[in-house]
Amino acid sequence: MADRDFYDVLGVSRGASGDDIRKAYKKLSRKFHPDKNPDDQGAAERFKEVQEAYQVLGDEETRGQYDRFGPAFRQASAGGAGGFPPGAMPGGFDFSSFFGGGVDLGDLFGGGGGPAAGRRPASRRGQDIRTSIRVPFQVAVSGGGHELSMRPDGAGGRTERLTIKIPAGIHSGEVLRLKGQGAAGSGGPPGDLMVTVEISPHPWFRREGDNVLIELPVTPAESVLGARIEVPTLDEGTVVLTVPPGTSSGAKLRLKGKGIRNQKTGSQGDQLVEVRIVVPDETSDEQKALYERLADSEEESGTSPRDGLWGES
Repeated sequence: MADRDFYDVLGVSRGASGDDIRKAYKKLSRKFHPDKNPDDQGAAERFKEVQEAYQVLGDEETRGQYDRFGPAFRQASAGGAGGFPPGAMPGGFDFSSFFGGGVDLGDLFGGGGGPAAGRRPASRRGQDIRTSIRVPFQVAVSGGGHELSMRPDGAGGRTERLTIKIPAGIHSGEVLRLKGQGAAGSGGPPGDLMVTVEISPHPWFRREGDNVLIELPVTPAESVLGARIEVPTLDEGTVVLTVPPGTSSGAKLRLKGKGIRNQKTGSQGDQLVEVRIVVPDETSDEQKALYERLADSEEESGTSPRDGLWGES
């Protein structure tokens, strides 16, 4: 999205206040969040665009550079005083090459002798570094540390190991900003490290907002007669769940307060247990006889779970 206008991405005007930009960012983040749009690549791309736009417009310094230079603001900010490399002008015209090598443009335009006269080169803030990590499902739910190896000075520079604090309840696609952990500045402060967090799937649990969902296989007998069954939870080991008699496949039973804690509201989500009736692949002669007796009984009763389902034919 190099040429996409960040103001258009957030749907705000260039004169929008910081509060207006934050409100637009939160609204669009909720709308296009991967948890609300699973398997929707278009929504995932829009979510990333919104994150990138807010990283620029949500910071007064970078917003000012963007307003001045547009999509080329990163190159401009790295180019030296005034936002362009020495001798360069907007549009790529290089006056130093026009007049030949060795020309001091400071002297040419009345600069007063160049660096020899005591002028200091303008200080520059270091560039931000962007990277991504993938954390286990449990770390994203409960919070914890995650190690990251990086080279802030480029491919040939030193390798640093950082431990990133993962806040509990983080969503896939969120971006963590580590102040001062980016590239070194030139007489100015270092940039920041921008870390996009992706979350690995769990073999049992699936996240739905602040709730978690797990499927529970039950036998036909357990479904009809009811049962007490052990099920795993996120943080409390296994607990005993009561499956009421007559529970149909697809029914969701709720374990209150055993989901994910919302860090903004402090409220705790629930664990939803979705019942799946599983029939045996093979049955003994005795079991088959019992099922045949059950089928005869159902036929004699004259009732069917399909009665009235598709209307009268």
